[in-house]
Amino acid sequence: MSHEPPQPGGDHGEPGRKGPAGWPPRDPTTAKTNRKPPPTDGAQGGKGRTKRVKRPKRTGWRRAVPTWRMVLGSTLLIALLLIGGFIAGYKLVGIPAANASATAQSNVYLYKDGSVIARDGEINRENIRLDKIPRTVQHAVLAAEDRDFYSEPAIDVKAMTRAGWNTLTGKGRQGGSTITQQYVKNYYLGQEQTVVRKAKEFFISIKLGREQSKDEIFEGYLNTSYFGRNSYGIQAASHAYYGKDAEDLDTAEGAYLASLLNAPSAYDVVAHPESKAAALARWNYVLDGMVKENWLSPSDRAAMTFPVPGKAKPPTALSGQRGYLVQAVDDYLAAHRILDENTLATGGYRITTTLEKKKQDALVEAVEDNVLAKTSDDRKADRNVRVGGASIDPATGHVLAMYGGIDYTKQYVNNATRRDYQVGSTFKPFVLTAAVANGSTTQDGRGITPNTRYDGTNKRTVQSARGSTGYSPANEDDVDYGSLTVREATDKSVNAVYAQMAQDVGPDAVKDTAVSLGIPLNTPDLTASPSIALGPATASVLDMTEAYATLADHGKQREHTLVAKISKNGADIALPTRNTRQAVSREAADTTTSVLRSVVDGGTGTAAQAANRPAAGKTGTAEEDKAAWFAGYTPDLATVIAVMGQDPDTGVQKPLYGALGLARINGGGAPAQTWAAYTAAALEDDEVRQFELEAEEGPEEADPDKEGNEEGNEERDEESEEPGEDRRETGYPESDTPSGVGTETSRAPQAPRTATPADAPSRTSATRTPDGDHPGNPEDEGFIEGARGPGLPRR
Repeated sequence: MSHEPPQPGGDHGEPGRKGPAGWPPRDPTTAKTNRKPPPTDGAQGGKGRTKRVKRPKRTGWRRAVPTWRMVLGSTLLIALLLIGGFIAGYKLVGIPAANASATAQSNVYLYKDGSVIARDGEINRENIRLDKIPRTVQHAVLAAEDRDFYSEPAIDVKAMTRAGWNTLTGKGRQGGSTITQQYVKNYYLGQEQTVVRKAKEFFISIKLGREQSKDEIFEGYLNTSYFGRNSYGIQAASHAYYGKDAEDLDTAEGAYLASLLNAPSAYDVVAHPESKAAALARWNYVLDGMVKENWLSPSDRAAMTFPVPGKAKPPTALSGQRGYLVQAVDDYLAAHRILDENTLATGGYRITTTLEKKKQDALVEAVEDNVLAKTSDDRKADRNVRVGGASIDPATGHVLAMYGGIDYTKQYVNNATRRDYQVGSTFKPFVLTAAVANGSTTQDGRGITPNTRYDGTNKRTVQSARGSTGYSPANEDDVDYGSLTVREATDKSVNAVYAQMAQDVGPDAVKDTAVSLGIPLNTPDLTASPSIALGPATASVLDMTEAYATLADHGKQREHTLVAKISKNGADIALPTRNTRQAVSREAADTTTSVLRSVVDGGTGTAAQAANRPAAGKTGTAEEDKAAWFAGYTPDLATVIAVMGQDPDTGVQKPLYGALGLARINGGGAPAQTWAAYTAAALEDDEVRQFELEAEEGPEEADPDKEGNEEGNEERDEESEEPGEDRRETGYPESDTPSGVGTETSRAPQAPRTATPADAPSRTSATRTPDGDHPGNPEDEGFIEGARGPGLPRR
């Protein structure tokens, strides 16, 4: 007798027959379609057991979705790994000894040839007990950095996660560290942004939070944090900014020092006057936070005024030009994210700059001989004289020399890098370059070339395609020029012409061209309007030098650099890649150069001829004569010199009337003379190079103010005594070409064109006229005695 269970198949499946006892007969219509596979061994045996049903396979999109078992398993695995990693990290990472930042060494700054510029001195630090720091000052720091410090754990996981997410999603680098973590980073670790350092910081912070009180940690934080001006700790910072002990700080002063923790140098309103708005906003943020946390009453908050810090007192090791150079290099490193302030402040870095000692010495000597030597203690106006200068190699973008002021320990602000003085007419070449680069036309469709005629009537209203713009700039001394060419308007710096030209080109296009040449996009008052041509923008001397270097190198733009190499402990630090790009066409740059050459050859910049080099340049004056500029270049060197007026006590910008014993200072005077003296000395051992220009003069246009086009043209030729072909080649009559001034190659004049791209500005007239920048502001870029004879009387 068989003991095997009945099988679903064979005769049992035949229709009309009954199955074993207890089994109902199968429906013959579904016998095949509903046939199930044989039960597994586990389903066999035992009366009444049910068979295990096999799950259908996952198909389609469901295959990509993990099952709950997979999710649960992965979660448990990750949790176990994190817990294990936390335990291991906590066991393995101990609290180390103080790091190098607590006893930081000096940084060494070198010229290009390896000779020492300066060492940034010993670290300025003085520890102080927490109970010596006013409670309101403590609250200001907490409001600025970590308002929940006393109630939160050593690690704020939520804040760290939020900061990491914002960084990954492109919302900017944000801090998620508690004060405990910042203290650990400052005192025990370093400033490197690495995963290993962050992991150590995490575990050390947890241990430190268990071993030290909140007051101990906060005291350590206040004594190790960097506040700028080479000051570590709040006691040193209090002396650096307000000349007093920390225990004497009031709430407003404490709030300002707390603001500095976010960006020490950037928020120093003495070193960076242009950043005062940002510093004020941060100061207000701190005070408002104190009110929100009930640490400060609204009435006391409303009564506070911004506490302007005192003048900086840098270490004597940074006296003279050394401090300006070190400051400029430090700012460059921070701006390009090579080394931030805190990292650099740990010391031990060896920084080789692009500065050349010979040229640096030549620039200092030129300023001393042509500006400082002419000042007198008996003249009150001479107290306001400031000088800024910068020089760049157009072929490399290397900054070769810089003049920041009379002495870093006496005049803390770097006049070469500050951005708060108007550039005046030195901006006008950018309008001309934009016209050529964009193929711009006048309102009546004539291509803008050096020979295009404009109406130079004083206070002529600028016209757009829709009619009057309402803007009517005055020419210098309200002179009416009538019809004149672009080259003549450039030489005479006619405001009416250049404002209209800016409108014709398009103010946005002018702004874009200036930025392409090297003017920073965020330059104050770089506004796209017809007035942009008159130079209200406050670019720095270094900014203007970079832009003029682009013109010198035929429109090739490369961002300037001050640093050639950095190393620490024998290991080099990577520098960012610098690219060269064609900012504007060569024709646009070269035709602008052609026009600017005539400014030196016979216009307002004739003093620059003393360099005995082929030169192109432009003079300029800020509103109310608060600054006088000369921006120029040879084929080898681009240099900008600015003489500025500033009250030494209040810092307010002042007109230069009466300074240097002159009724007024203009770009063709001391700035151009300084430029020439420096350029001659800097290039004395170099072979004279000629400009190699690809420029077009453009078609001659008839002068409507003269009777008959042909007669007018002949009259102009007789007055200038310059054959047109010779003028295009040299800019001089053949027998009068000055020694050392090179010729330029130029394309032959083209046939007249209509509504076609303007090819290039050309040489301006040799007639001397004032360089007008702003309505109603007298200026005489005057001839210099001994070069062109006595200055002409003002009109």
